[in-house]
Amino acid sequence: MMFLEERIDLCEVARMMFDRYLTNAAGGNITVKVSEELFLMTPTLMSQAKFCRLTPEDILVVDKHGNIYEGKGKLTREFNMHMAAYEALPEAGAVIHGHAKESMVFASLGMQMPNLTEATQKLGDIATLEFAPATTKELAKIVREHLLSRNGQLPVAALLNKHGVIVVDRTLRKAYDMFERLEYNAYVGIHAKIFSALGLYKEERKAYNYNLEE
Repeated sequence: MMFLEERIDLCEVARMMFDRYLTNAAGGNITVKVSEELFLMTPTLMSQAKFCRLTPEDILVVDKHGNIYEGKGKLTREFNMHMAAYEALPEAGAVIHGHAKESMVFASLGMQMPNLTEATQKLGDIATLEFAPATTKELAKIVREHLLSRNGQLPVAALLNKHGVIVVDRTLRKAYDMFERLEYNAYVGIHAKIFSALGLYKEERKAYNYNLEE
C-alpha cells in the first residue's frame, strides 16, 4: 500500500476532528501533500457515512487533476478547493476543512472572528470570506485569492461564509493543532461578545509581545 503510515495518521486526525466537534456529519475533508505530484485525501461522505471512522484503504491517493491511484473511496467535490490552496501556497503540506461548532457561529453570520488568544496570534486577521456555494469552482477561486493575499504566510485559517473553516499549514499535525487553537479562540470570542454586551468586558487596544514561535 502506498504511503501506509501517512494514511494511518490521516485516519487518526479525521477521527479526532469528528470526536472533538471540529466537523459534523454534514461534511469535512482533509488533504496531505506527499510529493509534488501526489496527495492523500479523505473520501467523500467520510462524516455522513462513516462518522470519520476511516481505514487506510479508504484514503485516496490522487494527483492534482483528481486521478485516483489507490483507495476505495470516491473523490469529494471539495477537491478543487484543496488544490486551489496548494496552488496559492506551494509550501503548504496539509489542508483541513471542517464545520467546527464554535467557529461556525462567526462563519454563519459572516463575521470576522476576533483574534483574542496568544495561541492564534500567528494567524493575524481571521476573516470570513465572500459567500460562494459549497463545492463550486467559485468557492475555490475565492479561497485561492484569499490565500494569495497572505503572501506565503503559513499557517492560514479562514472562515467560509455559511459553510465552515479552512486551515492550511506545513504538515497535517500542525494544521490540526491550529484548527483546535482556532476553535478555542472562537469559544473565547463568543463569550467575550456576551460579556461585552453585559457590560462586564471592554476590549483593550493594547500591543503585547506575543510568542509566535511555539
